[in-house]
Amino acid sequence: MTSYIIEADGGSRGNPGPAGYGAVVKDASDGHVLAEAAEAIGVTTNNVAEYRGLIAGLQAALRLAGEGAPVAVRMDSKLVIEQMAGRWKIKNEGLRPLALEAGALVRRLRVTEWTWIPRERNKHADRLANEAMDAAAKGLTWKAGGTAEPGAPTGQGPAAQGRPTATGAPAAGVSGRPTAAGATARTAAAPPVAQQTDLLDAGDISEISAPAASIATAQQRAAKGTGWRPPTRVATSLLLLRHGETELSVERRFSGRGDAELTPNGLAQAAAAAERLSREPYRPDVIISSPLKRARQTAEAVAQRTGLDIEVDEDLRELDFGAWEGHTFTEVQRHWPAELAAWLADPETAPPGGESFASTARRVQAAGERLVERYEGKTILAVSHVTPIKMLLRLALMAPLESLYRMHLDLACLSLVEYYADGPAVVKSFNDTSHLRQE
Repeated sequence: MTSYIIEADGGSRGNPGPAGYGAVVKDASDGHVLAEAAEAIGVTTNNVAEYRGLIAGLQAALRLAGEGAPVAVRMDSKLVIEQMAGRWKIKNEGLRPLALEAGALVRRLRVTEWTWIPRERNKHADRLANEAMDAAAKGLTWKAGGTAEPGAPTGQGPAAQGRPTATGAPAAGVSGRPTAAGATARTAAAPPVAQQTDLLDAGDISEISAPAASIATAQQRAAKGTGWRPPTRVATSLLLLRHGETELSVERRFSGRGDAELTPNGLAQAAAAAERLSREPYRPDVIISSPLKRARQTAEAVAQRTGLDIEVDEDLRELDFGAWEGHTFTEVQRHWPAELAAWLADPETAPPGGESFASTARRVQAAGERLVERYEGKTILAVSHVTPIKMLLRLALMAPLESLYRMHLDLACLSLVEYYADGPAVVKSFNDTSHLRQE
């Protein structure tokens, strides 16, 4: 049984830029605030600030409750939550010391859950982080109660009256205003603490646009006494759209970094996909495109139907086929037989002057993680190419690189991956071309 809840956040105004963190410990039974911590930490990145917020929250829980206390950790940083839960690897070596420090504190507690929460549910910790950064911008240091004072070491200023804070000072009331002298610091009752299977308000259903996300949420509300636990989060939905037809695809030629344009049929395919994606239950919240023209033309068709702007992500570009660009498979086999055989046998091998599957995988994985963290809880449309889309699908399936040779994706096809904070990614559709069947 969880007795305490840690909510933590961190932010950087510039990434990197002036940064700070905030953390709050709450009573799990009624949501009342038991401890607060916040600090400006100089110039650093969002991820560093978020880890520092987690560490401060864990330290506060230890001071408050002692060794072995059962705590739930909730943050709006998917990166920190997934890494601390062991579901994501730590690839940024600069974060590893912070993760190790947090891990040492975790072993002294009993963490019952690692849960991603939307930013709007992490307002308290977010407010503390911003108070600390605002105070630092004025040459002041944050203190409990939402005020600041000059000259005091961070987190050590005079306290408002009430419960102990993370730094050992009493906390202000939940509203952020100091309580009257001698009074208990609890103010108006805080909202009940959400349980894992009750994290959506009744109005949230209108904000879900991907079909499977809507279905999952409806099932979450309706499933009672079935014995099956529905998903405990609204998904971050990643719609993957391959570009339409080009002359190179008609002639079945290697098409990588070259900037081929869509054919008239390719434009029609893009329009068909756009018409589908502009209707319920799709309606993406954001469109991300490869920088290559064939992908941008496909993305522009969707943008015109949805009214959304297009963001370009360089890491969603196609694999660089080097010397093989524009050649057919037969031509490559004739002129580069040994190189082709090696390329087909080993994902670490690159075409002459080109890029290997393994190298492509690293940049595509970085792009996928970046998008899912940036647009948590949203529906993202990524318009890309056959190799990056296969990469994202095989990563969701935890499949080896060799699985790329076992997938086929048609032009202008649509696939869907959903990411939940409390479980693995789920592939919900693959190579869907139903919007093209009336062509």
